[in-house]
Amino acid sequence: MYSRILVPIDGSKTAALGLREAIRLAKDQGAALRVIHVVDKMAIIGVSEAGMNPRPVLAKLARSGRAVLGEARRSAKKLGVEAETELFEPLTKRVADAVLREAKRWRADLIVMGTHGRRGMPRLVLGSDAEQVVRLARVPVLLVRGR
Repeated sequence: MYSRILVPIDGSKTAALGLREAIRLAKDQGAALRVIHVVDKMAIIGVSEAGMNPRPVLAKLARSGRAVLGEARRSAKKLGVEAETELFEPLTKRVADAVLREAKRWRADLIVMGTHGRRGMPRLVLGSDAEQVVRLARVPVLLVRGR
């Protein structure tokens, strides 16, 4: 049913749940699995304004992202699935935009994401990349809710 599954991860426990489900689906369907990490530039809002150089912070976020992707690749392999991985450092500030662009470019036929399920003020303040992906994706999106 699915042949190309895209999984954005951020290193959170919730993302790990989404990854686990994507690995299970990829194994069951014989699908290609592509795991991506998008460096979230929203995490450094205020760094420049505080007079600090944002480059070292971005470099640290990229290193952390590469480590998360390496762990994802190892987890998939342990379960018998080969996963390709890629780190994105987009010019845009929205993670969802990068996920949607990659889904289109790679021709994913399913996107699997963990979601924190925030409500109320935290959702308004932090936004919801998962919600944005669900609203704008041209392919099915499977959301795996955190515990």
